[in-house]
Amino acid sequence: MALLSTSAMPRRGVLTLVALLLVALNLRPALTSVSPVLGNIGEALALSPSWQGILTTLPVLFLGLAAPLAPRLVRRIGPERSVFAALVVLAVALLVRPYIGTMGLFLGTAVAGGCIGIIGVLLPGIVKRDFPRRVSIMTGLYTVALNLGASTAAGTTEPLRQLLDDVAQGASLSAWQGALAFWLLPAVIAALLWLPQLRGTKPTRVPARRGARLRHDSLAWQVSLFMGLQSSLAYIVFGWLPTILQDRGLTAVTAGLALSVSILLQVSTAILAPWIGSRMRDQRTVLAVVMTLTLIGLLGCLYAPIGSVWLWIVVLGLGQGGTFSMALTLLALRAPDATTAASLSAMAQGIGYTLAAAGPLLVGVLHDWSGGWNVVGVLVSAIALGALVMALGAGRNRQVASTQGVD
Repeated sequence: MALLSTSAMPRRGVLTLVALLLVALNLRPALTSVSPVLGNIGEALALSPSWQGILTTLPVLFLGLAAPLAPRLVRRIGPERSVFAALVVLAVALLVRPYIGTMGLFLGTAVAGGCIGIIGVLLPGIVKRDFPRRVSIMTGLYTVALNLGASTAAGTTEPLRQLLDDVAQGASLSAWQGALAFWLLPAVIAALLWLPQLRGTKPTRVPARRGARLRHDSLAWQVSLFMGLQSSLAYIVFGWLPTILQDRGLTAVTAGLALSVSILLQVSTAILAPWIGSRMRDQRTVLAVVMTLTLIGLLGCLYAPIGSVWLWIVVLGLGQGGTFSMALTLLALRAPDATTAASLSAMAQGIGYTLAAAGPLLVGVLHDWSGGWNVVGVLVSAIALGALVMALGAGRNRQVASTQGVD
């Protein structure tokens, strides 16, 4: 625990640590706050399941599409100012998206996803620069903060909607708007506490074509596709699990709580899986175990008797915590140096999240087509098996070609 001692850090390091964790808290609420009230949104705006699927897909798609913008912003204004600008735009998007109609909801959700994608690419580089001897523990804390933000939004958005509805005495169908807009507050707080990081910062030179070599590396593609396929399952859970569980008989609050508990349980394997994996000759066994747990948990939520749902929620959370943290860990283990790790991270997140966006969309389309959820099990099984194949390649004890010094 000495690595966590704040007495060993300069004052600026402590402030940076706190600010980083608060920023990380904001990387999922924009996504996980939608699914608990998705039925209310669909009713209020007359959205079919397919359009609801598009709504849950947009932020994931723009996570990937916006990732390549991060290096350009760093070259122009520096990493700290880029994070601050993304936080400000994120807060504005979260404020206005519930209140400017259907198209505004979709546009605001897309913009929020883009801001999160930019921040997600930038934070690992800042961690490596400011905490070079604490990268492992900082990655763990970063993951914990991210999961805490996701879990809190998933578990409290529907109770908040009900509270607002009670205040209005049920006279309005728009309580979901206030429940969604509430999540701008953490973004504003994080932006204010990030302000001290802007002192003395300047643009950073980042070669524009440094990652081109990776696009011809099969291992880099295996890492990227694993990132995308496991993320697709995560965003299917974020976007649709509460709706699925409500249709299977749970109340809206209980369904939101189930998602919250599943995300919260991810913290344990998010820390444990990389710790075990980094001590093994390669990571294929760990990856196979966490992917299997994820698939079992998903199929249990879809098909097992609803009375046993909490067992499958636990299994799902343990599996997905491991798959996400191992995807992040592979970015470091498969890169021979920090420069290549940054390039691999940008490639994996750009390609991976763009690919992941198809998952929530297909769930909505399949549900609209079939009128039920049974066929969704075929989809998640195919995605999980594809992720397992990629994991068996990415988990080998090999490294991608170095991009250090490549312009």
